[in-house]
Amino acid sequence: MPVTPTYPGIYIQEAPSSSHTITPAPTSVAVFIGYTHPLKTNPANFGVPVEIFGFLDYQRQFGGFVRSAAFANAAGAFGDVAVAVNQFFLNGGSDAFVVALSSSNLPQTGATVSFGGLSFVAREITDETYQMTVTIRPIAAPVSPPSDELADVIITYGPASGGGGITETYRRVSMNPVQDDGVTANPNFIETMIGTADSPVSSLLTVSAGSPPALFPTSVQSQTFPSSLPAASAATIFEASDFTAVLQADTLLDKLPVFNLMVIPGVTDGLVLSTALAFCERKLAFFIMDPPIADSADGTAPGFPHRIQDTANDPALPRSKNGALYFPYLRSPDPITGAATNAVTGAVNEIPPAGTVAGIYAATDIARGVWKAPAGFQATTKNTTGVVARGQMTDPRQGVLNPLGINCLRDFPNIGTAVFGARTLVTATDEQWRYVPVRRMALFLEQTLYANLKWVVFEPNAEPLWTAITMSINAFMLGLFKQNAFQGTKPSEAFQVLCNSQTTTQADIDNGIVNIVVAFAPLKPAEFVIITIAQMAGQTQTT
Repeated sequence: MPVTPTYPGIYIQEAPSSSHTITPAPTSVAVFIGYTHPLKTNPANFGVPVEIFGFLDYQRQFGGFVRSAAFANAAGAFGDVAVAVNQFFLNGGSDAFVVALSSSNLPQTGATVSFGGLSFVAREITDETYQMTVTIRPIAAPVSPPSDELADVIITYGPASGGGGITETYRRVSMNPVQDDGVTANPNFIETMIGTADSPVSSLLTVSAGSPPALFPTSVQSQTFPSSLPAASAATIFEASDFTAVLQADTLLDKLPVFNLMVIPGVTDGLVLSTALAFCERKLAFFIMDPPIADSADGTAPGFPHRIQDTANDPALPRSKNGALYFPYLRSPDPITGAATNAVTGAVNEIPPAGTVAGIYAATDIARGVWKAPAGFQATTKNTTGVVARGQMTDPRQGVLNPLGINCLRDFPNIGTAVFGARTLVTATDEQWRYVPVRRMALFLEQTLYANLKWVVFEPNAEPLWTAITMSINAFMLGLFKQNAFQGTKPSEAFQVLCNSQTTTQADIDNGIVNIVVAFAPLKPAEFVIITIAQMAGQTQTT
């Protein structure tokens, strides 16, 4: 504010600063899209991007892992979001959004069993391979109150073949909602201990005692829940339209201010992939793609004749500089039992790689920066026991896959399973954006400048504005240069910022346009290390 001098002396006037600090955009906020637990997902969460900061958040909002033959059998079609999210956080991720999808071919309510007027509703999917049983064991007389009002309730849930299940036991459960005084609420009342549909307590089921409350059976009784799956085949659960509907303009996901990574676990449908890549291009994000579950390294694995290179060469595979394909599937302990085999299928437990790789992206960004390739012996996977047998790799075989833009995960002695590729889907057609870190670095700069230059709008389009813009961006780029984010030994070799009368002409000014040119020299990963060895000739020197 101008000072109006009225007396002889010194006046102090504070001048506004023309500098504007640029805050770096995040680099590893991930979005996961897919079918979540149909019976435990908060109904308000379907189709809504919900932010989570750990797997416990996921369990509270979406119910955790799904134990069902339907999900296990259809893993090749769409995978399991819970597994991918868990792998993301275990491997270094810290911030994610989940968009839960609902399928009309998944149960909307759990199966029910009744004991007289006592009704139990399952909170897990039940079918012929994963079953739930409720046992009511009346407490032996003499007791007070009578035995038909007091019992132990035992709930078991697990594979029908046995092993790896969950058991919940509730002791001295009462059918009386109030205590003996007839007024005080009874903490042992069955609805209070086990929970109702409106206020669940048990992770396995809810209960309704009726009104007035029913009585327990006077002898031990058990019931197994019927299947909660519809008659339709598990393969019909997947619908491409469920995914593409949330990947459109003006959806709630589109309105997220910023995210960086997208994972759609296990999905290989061409329409979904192309829609996701187009969405990521518009949102300046990067898509991490899973391979078909049945693809093999060379087609020689029994039962897996289709090669991953045939998938990569297929014209139907969508191409984008904002995406990368990782291969193969990984072996991981079953998240329910901890065993090497799947609790439902009995086969080796396999998971799609994208969720794990997204976590490694995040860990690399924190440790080194977005300009470092998320690959190498530092990029080893956690909570895995190696790649699937059909995906075992050799150097010559990777020499065929790498130029196709297939990023391999490989097992190395004494090291573990490492991400051993860092190429985008346009490896063969666009050399400028061949490498994942180069493309992600550009996206990082674009997101950062887009978010931090909004102050420029409606400012007078003249030299003072151009100078202020140049100073702000130069300071930001110099900070990155000092972190070794660019090639070059001095700033002039590493980056350049132009905003002046050469970039913005009078015609631009008349049209309300200010042009800013930001150029940078990206760091490219050292994929091929060539060592030349030669013998020295001549006599040995002596002293």
